[in-house]
Amino acid sequence: MVNFKKITLENGLKVLVHEDNSTPLVAMNILYDVGSKDEDPGRTGLAHLFEHLMFGGSINIPEYDKPLQMVGGENNAFTNNDITNYYLTVPSENIETGFWLESDRMFGLDFSQKNLETQKSVVIEEFNQRYLNQPYGDAILKLRPLAYKVHPYRWPAIGMDINHVAGVDLENVKEFFFSHYAPNNAILAITGNITFEKAAELSSLWFGPIPKRTISPRNLPVEPPQKEARSITIEKDIPSDAIYKVWHIGPRNNPDFHTLDLITDLLAGGESGRLHTKLVRDKKLFSEINAYLTSDIDPGLVILQGKLMKGVEIEYADNSIAEVLHGLKDITNLQDEMEKVRNKYESSTVFSNTSILNKAVSLAHYELLGDPDLINSEVDAYRAVSGEMGADTAEKYFGLSNCSSLYYKSTRKGA
Repeated sequence: MVNFKKITLENGLKVLVHEDNSTPLVAMNILYDVGSKDEDPGRTGLAHLFEHLMFGGSINIPEYDKPLQMVGGENNAFTNNDITNYYLTVPSENIETGFWLESDRMFGLDFSQKNLETQKSVVIEEFNQRYLNQPYGDAILKLRPLAYKVHPYRWPAIGMDINHVAGVDLENVKEFFFSHYAPNNAILAITGNITFEKAAELSSLWFGPIPKRTISPRNLPVEPPQKEARSITIEKDIPSDAIYKVWHIGPRNNPDFHTLDLITDLLAGGESGRLHTKLVRDKKLFSEINAYLTSDIDPGLVILQGKLMKGVEIEYADNSIAEVLHGLKDITNLQDEMEKVRNKYESSTVFSNTSILNKAVSLAHYELLGDPDLINSEVDAYRAVSGEMGADTAEKYFGLSNCSSLYYKSTRKGA
């Protein structure tokens, strides 16, 4: 049981605190309710660029990392379609340094042309290395606009076109910051060796003076149901042929989420997963194959991807994937397999909650979903998933008309 208390400051900042005296450390996680879905389609990649800009210096502190490292702290961040998340751990006696650093950069960044150009160069290099210079790196750039036609999930967090980031100017940056980075658009979770009273006091001291800001209204277009199969084929100089497939699913708070999460574990749970067992080990069609769901707050995707063995026809491999998915509708063996993946989920959750950082990240995320107590109760939803629910859910989502497929054909000799 993760016990916590919550307060909301006058400026709108939500603060959740969990005391854990088994550690000498404190973790801070600050979640900003802004992701790539909040970008203009003509200027994507801003949310991710901001993740980098937030480490480039604030109004009062020229370098974020150095003061934290001097007091024994560590930090990192990530951006996705829905949120931008920053976190740190620090010895409990030095926790005020964390409050100082995080509140100062929430108050205001160093909006300098030099810093902007530096971080743009970093992001452009990341885009090139991860998405353009890897054999299958552009898969997500092709898949998302194939699956989504109107919702901003149609581009990844890095952006749909690196020229969008290259064209960002200081006015774009300032506008984005002051319309999204604000106490009334953030959630602060504090876990570890700190009392609720001290955490509340430091939150009020350091974050309380930051004024509320006018947050850009979120009015996202609703993705219409997909009613027919979609596919594209790309010929490219890559090591082997590959298949990428996606199916639309509901939002993170949809009751089917837990069943789908367990289904992807059942399909791709290591060497015992059905995909590996049937398509890698038995039929030897793929060298590797995986499946997962995106966990997006708005309606997301189940993604399946696999690289084919030499000489295997794409159509035959694709039909074999369909056979495995069709097998999910037979509950004969599904109940026992569901029990195994349920137990695996529960044990991994218990282990995850031994980490103060994991607890801080989870508390902030569950608060965004509307119920921070899900950190304790969501396991019950997983326990309730039955074999019948698995079969019904597979029938509901893994239809051909709900599927978008990307096929890579290698032009490399001997592939």
